[in-house]
Amino acid sequence: MTGFEAVEYLHSFPRMGSGASLTRMQALMARLGNPEAGLKCVHIAGTNGKGTVATLTASILRQAGYKTGLTISPYVLEFRERFQINGEMISWEDLGQITTEICAAVDAMEADGLEPPVEFEAVTAVALCWFARQGCDFAVLETGLGGRYDATNVVPGTLVAAITCIGLDHTAILGGTVEKIAMEKSGILKPGCIAVSYPAQPARAQRVVEAAAQRLGCELVTPDPEDVHRRRGLPFENRMEYGGYEVVLPFPGRHQAMNASMAIEIALALWRKGYEITDEQIIAGLEQASFPARIEVLRRQPLLLLDGCHNPDGAEALADTLKEARCHGLVAVMGMLKDKAVPQVLHTLAPCFEHIYTVTPDCPRAMEAWELADLASREGVHTTTCEQLEDALAQAEATGKGVVVCGSLYLAAQARPLMLYLAGRDL
Repeated sequence: MTGFEAVEYLHSFPRMGSGASLTRMQALMARLGNPEAGLKCVHIAGTNGKGTVATLTASILRQAGYKTGLTISPYVLEFRERFQINGEMISWEDLGQITTEICAAVDAMEADGLEPPVEFEAVTAVALCWFARQGCDFAVLETGLGGRYDATNVVPGTLVAAITCIGLDHTAILGGTVEKIAMEKSGILKPGCIAVSYPAQPARAQRVVEAAAQRLGCELVTPDPEDVHRRRGLPFENRMEYGGYEVVLPFPGRHQAMNASMAIEIALALWRKGYEITDEQIIAGLEQASFPARIEVLRRQPLLLLDGCHNPDGAEALADTLKEARCHGLVAVMGMLKDKAVPQVLHTLAPCFEHIYTVTPDCPRAMEAWELADLASREGVHTTTCEQLEDALAQAEATGKGVVVCGSLYLAAQARPLMLYLAGRDL
C-alpha cells in the first residue's frame, strides 16, 4: 500500500479494545517475527513531560553517535512524526511496506479467531519493525496511555525506565487516584533495568514507584529538585545547571529543567551500563533538541507562543512559565477536547489572559467553541467565539498584544503552520 493508504489503514483501527491486556500486541508481534526482541530500549511513561524527556534522551544518544529510534505520541504536525530515527521521520515507502505486512498479520490474527489490535498497537508495531530493520542501537519509546498494558510494554530489552511527572489524567481508564495511575505507569519497569523518577514527583506517586523498583530489584534514581538550578537569562531563556552540567535548554520553564535532569540521569544510567556517552555529548544533546508545541516561542516581540497543554498539570506549567517571564496583557487562542478537565485548565490559565478567542479543534472529541467560551467567561475573562482558527488568530494578532495558542495538541497541529507564517519563519 502507499503511505497515504497506510495512514488510512492505521486510523481505521478502534482506539480502545475489549480490555486492558498485552495479549493483542503480543499476538501481533509474534506474527511479525517478534522484531522487538533484539531492541535495546529506554522506556518512558508519565502523565506530563514524557515526550520532552524522550526527545532530550534521543538527542543525547544521537550526539553520542548511536543510531536512535524515537516514538512520539501524539504527533503534532504530521503522522510520520510518530516514527523517527536520528531526527528523520520514516519514509512514506517504508511506512507503506511495513503497514502492508501488519495488515497481513492482522488478517492472520482474525483468521485464528483473535481480537485485532487497536490503533496505537498497530502504530507501535510499525515503529518496532522499522527500528529493528534499520538496525537501531537504541529505541526510545514513549508510552501512549498508562504503562503496564501499553503497547510499547511488549519490549523485553528495557535498559532504563523513566517515570515522568504523574498527575490525574485518563482517570476513567487508569484509575481515579495518583497511586493507581502511578502503579500503571510503573508497569514499564523490568528486572535489572535502572529506573529514573521525576525530581518533584508527588509523594504518593513516588512511594509507588519506589515500591515497584524495590520489588523488581531495580536501581532507582530520583534527581533532587534542590539540585536543579535555574540561572537568570532573557525571558523564556532556560539556563539550568544540574550535576555539573550547565545547559541552555531550547524549552522554557522550570518543569523543563526538571525533565532535562531526568534525561541527564538516563544518559548516566546508560553510561553505567557500559555505553560510551561523554559529558560534552550530553550537553550538546540537550541544547540541540527540538520539540514543537511545547511552550514553543515562535516570536518574541510581540510574543507568539504555542503550547499543546491539555490537562491541569500542563496548564499549570504554562501559567508558571508566563508568570516567570513577566508577561502581561496577553491574549489567547484556545481550543479544548471535551473529554479533558476543561474547567480546571481554564481556572489555571484564565488569569494569564485579558481575552480568549475560542475555537473548535479539528477532532471528533472537540469541545464546541461556544461552550469553551461560556466556561472561560465564568472565570472572569473576556471571550470571543470564532468559527475559524484563521479568524481567531487574525483577531488576536490585531490587538497588537502577545498571543498564546494553547489547549490541545490537535489545535497546535492546525495552528503551527499559520503561526510560523505570522512569525516570518519557514516550516
